[in-house]
Amino acid sequence: MKLTVIKKLFCAVRTAAALIIAGSVAGSIAGNALAPAAGAAPLRVVATTPDLAALAVAVGGDDIALTTLARPHEDPHFVDARPSFLRALNRADLLITGGADLEDGWLPPLTRNARNGKILEGGTGRFDAGAHVKLRDVPAVLDRSQGDVHAHGNPHFLLDPANAARVATALAEKIGTIAGTAGDAPAGERVRARAKKFADTLAAKHADWRRRLAPYRDAGVVTYHRSYDYLLAAFDLRLTGTVEPKPGIEPSASHLLALAAQMKRDKVRLILAEPNRPARTCSRLATDAGATLLRLPIMPPTPDYLAFMEQNIRALETALKRPSTERV
Repeated sequence: MKLTVIKKLFCAVRTAAALIIAGSVAGSIAGNALAPAAGAAPLRVVATTPDLAALAVAVGGDDIALTTLARPHEDPHFVDARPSFLRALNRADLLITGGADLEDGWLPPLTRNARNGKILEGGTGRFDAGAHVKLRDVPAVLDRSQGDVHAHGNPHFLLDPANAARVATALAEKIGTIAGTAGDAPAGERVRARAKKFADTLAAKHADWRRRLAPYRDAGVVTYHRSYDYLLAAFDLRLTGTVEPKPGIEPSASHLLALAAQMKRDKVRLILAEPNRPARTCSRLATDAGATLLRLPIMPPTPDYLAFMEQNIRALETALKRPSTERV
């Protein structure tokens, strides 16, 4: 059985168990919550992933009370559902999702059982970030033989700072509209002002990051999964291959040997892999290909998008300077 299928089955079992437990468990809202300012009446916001949460913090500030479902180290495709998720979703004024099928393996049963019509697809309390960017890698034909492809396109779009700015601006409008409907127009004005400041700051940072990576323009990069496509495109780096032969399919020994040979032939010196990918597989490929392995997070460890991207750009800059096999 394919590993992706096993993960999906496991995820479904864990979600079902969480739903059962939630029926008899009462408690506080899920962990990872950011408290509002004293005396405020914040909107209750739930973000499915830490990168979306970081944008919510950037524009929402003290006008929202935020709960993040996925942890930074988790694969956002396969999040372990916890009973506390239902309580947070039941109370939510707004649910922020990535969309583009990212959360399809675990979120739908939770939203269906949360008894909150606002956060269902099409509801007034639902914001799908993927609807506000141009998605890459949209398959012309859906064919399961091509692996675990996303029907609507690649969902890892927030590694492109331009997409993050677009999503933040649209999210601010959504939060502002909900706040206005609730009778708090000043909160909407504050949120929109934060969004403009964030977008302006991010534009300046983006220009600086491009300047720093400009010496490596068109450098070839191999990635484990297609998680970094938007990042590479944003900084004029070139994807030359993937450790997975097809999305969601673990590599065979023969695939890794062929990929190492290709990397040597094309002088590809960098492999990007998420921290939760198999360390032995990545390290072996780096050794065989004479390349640097950079385990680059796709989710921020704290809700600070600018700091997260600065850390990633600095790591990329360092790794691209290295001519021989090293781990970063």
